[in-house]
Amino acid sequence: MRPPRDRRPPVALEFRATAAGRRTVYVVHPGALAAQVHHGLADALPEGDGLTVLDLGALDEYARAALNGGRADTTVEALAGRLLAAMEPVRVPYTLAGWSFGGVLALAMAQAMPAERRPERLVLLDSIAPAEEYKQPDEALEPDLLLGWFAMYLGAKRGRPIGLAPEALTGRGTDDGLPVVLDAAVAAGALLPDTPLPGLRKLYDTYVDGLLRNNRLTAPYRPAPAPLPLVLVQADGSLVPDDPTLGWTPLAPQGGQRGGGGGSEGSRSSVLSSKCLTPGVSWRSPSPI
Repeated sequence: MRPPRDRRPPVALEFRATAAGRRTVYVVHPGALAAQVHHGLADALPEGDGLTVLDLGALDEYARAALNGGRADTTVEALAGRLLAAMEPVRVPYTLAGWSFGGVLALAMAQAMPAERRPERLVLLDSIAPAEEYKQPDEALEPDLLLGWFAMYLGAKRGRPIGLAPEALTGRGTDDGLPVVLDAAVAAGALLPDTPLPGLRKLYDTYVDGLLRNNRLTAPYRPAPAPLPLVLVQADGSLVPDDPTLGWTPLAPQGGQRGGGGGSEGSRSSVLSSKCLTPGVSWRSPSPI
């Protein structure tokens, strides 16, 4: 009898091979959207540079937590170890980047490495720092905030940005706010007019469970300061648009740069990171963290 086939996707996905003597970019992908969103980044990198995506969604212990109420039977440190193993053999020189919650994992990975194996750059793409003052209990994630984030996610998933003013959801709960998101998504062409509200509610609940999983993984994590300078990139349409540091200042004793470069939830991984992942490439509005 044949052994059962392992149908899990690989954790490390090589989107473009690295030419001899060129740099490899490793991106920790948080798994909410398909890893294929990074194809644009592969095309935008300098000639010869390679791209490998480390997909958190391919780790069973991480993916399952979004399907069981956000309860994760793992830790940030354990997940970082899994990703480091998936990187082997590491192609040097290289840049390590993390998108959203992937930035927390990228920091943990850099801290777990011996100095001689660390990346040239540690790039954080719209990633909120795991600093104590930025950690929030689950109940602090109000429905109107979650619904706004869900609308951004939905627009990115469908490739159709959803124009939804923040005040449209202010004070709304899930039951009366989700129809507002549905109407805006239909108007933007992100959903069909006959999309059933119960089906959208199921997708929303899974999305929120994924956020709760990340929140609960971050809560007990106590990172040491970053062992190398940071590059922080915040896109237009950021989850926290009014904070230019996203909490990284106390974790960046060696300094770094921050800036923005346009784009939205679905495009930041390609448009923004192609400008900041490679040393020597200038990008808009650099300033100290």
